[in-house]
Amino acid sequence: MTTLQRRASTNGFPNNWVTLLQKQLPNIVPPLVAIAIFLAIWQVFAWTPGATLPGPIQVIQETWILIAYPFYDKGGIDKGLFWQVFASLQRVTIGYISAAVVGIALGILVGTSKLMSRALDPIFQFLRVVAPLAWVPIALAALRQNEPAALFVIFITAIWPILINTAVGVRQIPSDYINVSKVLQLSKKEYFFNILIPATIPYIFTGLRIALGLAWLAIIAAEIVMSGIVGIGFFIWNAYQNNQVSEVILAVLYIGAVGLLLDKLMVWLENRIVPTEQK
Repeated sequence: MTTLQRRASTNGFPNNWVTLLQKQLPNIVPPLVAIAIFLAIWQVFAWTPGATLPGPIQVIQETWILIAYPFYDKGGIDKGLFWQVFASLQRVTIGYISAAVVGIALGILVGTSKLMSRALDPIFQFLRVVAPLAWVPIALAALRQNEPAALFVIFITAIWPILINTAVGVRQIPSDYINVSKVLQLSKKEYFFNILIPATIPYIFTGLRIALGLAWLAIIAAEIVMSGIVGIGFFIWNAYQNNQVSEVILAVLYIGAVGLLLDKLMVWLENRIVPTEQK
C-alpha cells in the first residue's frame, strides 16, 4: 500500500464512523429523548410537597459513592454493586444452565413420546404456575442453606418455558422431514442431529430467552428473602430495611440494565445460531 493510499484510508476512517453514527441516529435519539422526559417528570414529582421518593438528582447525590466505586470490597456483604450483581449472575448461570440441560432433554422426551407426554404433562402444567417466591420456603426447608436454595429456585423457575417450547418444537417437526428420514433409513443418532435438533432449535431459543428473563427475576426475589448473602436482591432488601431508598432505586436500575443486556445477548446468540429461514 502506498503512502497516498494509507492517508486516504486513514482520512476515511472518521468518515466511516460519522456515516455509521448518522445511520444509527434514528435508533438512538428517540430512546434518549424518552429517557430525558421520564427523568424530568420524575424530578418534578419529587419536588412536589409530600413526595416520599427521591428524584434523580437526590439519588445521584446520595449514591455517588456506589456509582463511582462499584468494585469496592470491604469483606462480608459490604461490597460494591459490581460484586453484588456478579454474585447474582453466578447463581443465575448455574441454575439456568442446569434448567436448560434438563429442560431440553425432558422436552425432547415428552415431544417424541405420546405416553410420556400424557404421563408428565399434567405435572408440568401444575408446577409451572407456582410463583418463584412460593418455592423459597420449600427450598430452604429442604436444603437448609441459602446458596443451594437460591439455585433450586432459579432452576425450578427457568425450566418450564425451556421444556414446554422444546416439546412443542419437536411436535411441530414437518411430516415431510420424518418421511425423508424413513426413506433414507437414518439411524436414531442421525435423525437426532440432522433433523430433530435443526428443526427444533428456533423453539428451543424461544424457551431459553423467556427462561433467562425469568431466572434473573427469580434470583432477585429469592435473594430478598434470604439473609446474609452477597447479591443484588439482598442488597435491595438491606437498603430498604435501613431506609436507604436511593440505594434501592440505584439497584433497580442495575437490575434493569443487566436484564436488558442478558436479553440482547440471547438475541445475538439466536441470530448467530438459528438460520434466517427458520426465524
